[in-house]
Amino acid sequence: MAELERLESGSLKGLLEALLLVSDDSVPATDLARAAGAEPGEVASALAELAAEYADANRGFQLREVAGGWRLFTHPAYHDQVADYVLSWDTRRLSQAALETLAVIAYHQPVTREGVRAIRGVNSDGVIASLREKGLVREVGRDREHGQAQLWGTTRLFLEHFGLRSLRELPPLEDFAPDEESRRFIRERLSGRSISSTLEEAAEDVDDERDLLEDYDADAADDAGAGDE
Repeated sequence: MAELERLESGSLKGLLEALLLVSDDSVPATDLARAAGAEPGEVASALAELAAEYADANRGFQLREVAGGWRLFTHPAYHDQVADYVLSWDTRRLSQAALETLAVIAYHQPVTREGVRAIRGVNSDGVIASLREKGLVREVGRDREHGQAQLWGTTRLFLEHFGLRSLRELPPLEDFAPDEESRRFIRERLSGRSISSTLEEAAEDVDDERDLLEDYDADAADDAGAGDE
C-alpha cells in the first residue's frame, strides 16, 4: 500500500486539505485559489495530486471533482457502516420533539412555523431554531398568503445524516400507522387543505373566546348598572 506524502508546514496541499475539511459543498478550484492566495492552475494541479495520493493509499476518504468543484467524500466501500453510524449519532442527539418537528418539515415542506404547530398541536419555534442550528432545516422561501411567513424545508445535511439520496427515498409515513383510522388522520394532517382548515378552526376558537369575553363583560356591566340603581 502506498504511503501518503509527508507535507511540509505551510504547504499548499495542507492548506487545501484544511479548506476542504470545513467546506459543506463542492468548492471550485478558483475559489480555493482565492482563499489560498495561489494561482488557479497551481491549485488545480495540487488537487489532482491529492486525489491521486488518496486513491493510491486506499484511504477511507476520497477527493473527487463533482458539480464543478472539489469535495472530500467517504470511501464507497464503507458507505453502509458510515450511514448506520451517522444515523445513530443523529437520533441520539435529537429529542422526541425535534424528531417530530423534523418529520413534519420533511414530509410537508415547504411549511411555515404555524403549519408545524397546526400538525403537532404545540408551538415549535424553539425546536425549529435548534434544528436550524444543527443544519437539518433551512428557510426556503416566504408564504405570501400568510404575511410573508418563513417557509421551512430540509437540507442536504438532513439527507446525509439519514442516509437518503433524495426526498423521494422517504418511506411513506402511512406505513408507520397501526390502523386505518391513524392512516386517515395522517393523510388529512399532511394535506395542505387540512392545515388550512386547522388554522381556520384555531381562528374560530379565538373568535368564540372573544365573543364569550364580550358577553361576560356586557353581563358584568349590566349587573353593575343594576346595583347602582
